[in-house]
Amino acid sequence: MLNIALPKGRLGEKVYAMFEQAGYECPSIKENNRKLIFENAEKGVRYFWVKPSDVSIYVERGAADVGVCGKDILAEYDPDVYELLDFKTGVCRMAVAGPKNFHDDGQHTLKVATKFENCAKAFYAKKGRDIDIIKLNGSIEIAPILGLSDVIVDIVETGTTLKENNLDVIETVFPISARLIVNKASFKFKTAAVEDLTAKLRTMLEEKERE
Repeated sequence: MLNIALPKGRLGEKVYAMFEQAGYECPSIKENNRKLIFENAEKGVRYFWVKPSDVSIYVERGAADVGVCGKDILAEYDPDVYELLDFKTGVCRMAVAGPKNFHDDGQHTLKVATKFENCAKAFYAKKGRDIDIIKLNGSIEIAPILGLSDVIVDIVETGTTLKENNLDVIETVFPISARLIVNKASFKFKTAAVEDLTAKLRTMLEEKERE
């Protein structure tokens, strides 16, 4: 039995549809109830819904064999897992944004508001730029407006929220999409099942691309 951690919400539902299309359906997951764990013994799969940011923890610690999470989570928390596949869905980007016409003159320590502390640190370390991280958990867009920070590092999908707050994307840190990850021990001891799942998902994704 392969234990599969799916992120709750729209992305998880989208990704489950892909598993289903690849031949790993589990009809009970579509029933209208509050259950969190669903299995199809015939297909050898057990799915469960978890908070998107927790998927990598379940996989890393072996409660799930495989899971689906965004590249943002993998980059921020750097879990000890293997990344097997890019689903090319849930596409957005991690970006630096700031007030319109903002120019970093490099003369002072750059104040960066973000909830993705490690992503921001790694990005600016590569540039050799001295920064002061201001860790926030929400409403990050207002930080530069109120003078709390110079810029923000955050996930940008359409950019609408930024525009409404008179902010612009300054540069992209890295692209984000949903990834299939696997627990290292599971990859060793359930190799055939994991590789079969990955191959079927890859074939299904390639077929979709050709359509």
